[in-house]
Amino acid sequence: MDLDFNKMGGLIPAIIQDAQTGVVLMMGFMNEEAYQATVASGKVTFYSRTKQRLWTKGEVSGNFLHVVKILSDCDNDTLLIKANPVGPVCHTGADTCFGEANNEGIFFLQYLQDFITRRFREKPEGSYTTSLFDKGVNRMAQKVGEEAVETVIEATNGTDDRFIYEASDLIYHLIVLLTSKGFSIDDLAKELKKRHKE
Repeated sequence: MDLDFNKMGGLIPAIIQDAQTGVVLMMGFMNEEAYQATVASGKVTFYSRTKQRLWTKGEVSGNFLHVVKILSDCDNDTLLIKANPVGPVCHTGADTCFGEANNEGIFFLQYLQDFITRRFREKPEGSYTTSLFDKGVNRMAQKVGEEAVETVIEATNGTDDRFIYEASDLIYHLIVLLTSKGFSIDDLAKELKKRHKE
């Protein structure tokens, strides 16, 4: 990518967009060194005009921005970086620096998938999700079956609130089972898309 760092005295704006939801998360500036660090590490790194140094988003909070794709505009003087955020992006604790909510509605399922995948890799002690992974695929499959039965019972003889509660348990345990088998909720989306007829 042949970027023009000269127009703004060695800096170019970098707009960060959630790769899953499309929500704009923040904007910062990069010099050539920050851009190269971003490409090399896979974590969004800016040039802090205040601190006068490179600054990787999340270096203190742990709320990194993992790069999915980097695009340049038609003049090669502005970047659009699609990234997967780890936690809230703004220093205020908000999802975005523009006050918009992220991971709302259906997009929360991707966030949940990413969270469960991290649990599978890291297996922190004291985590319910870790305990499911530790018990093995038979127990995880059994939990999916139990939650499916409870969902059916609430759908036919229960309340709407309990139906939504049990259906949520079913989805959570299904994502855990999928993850343990090397799959994700994305694989279900792809399969459903293949079957979908207009």
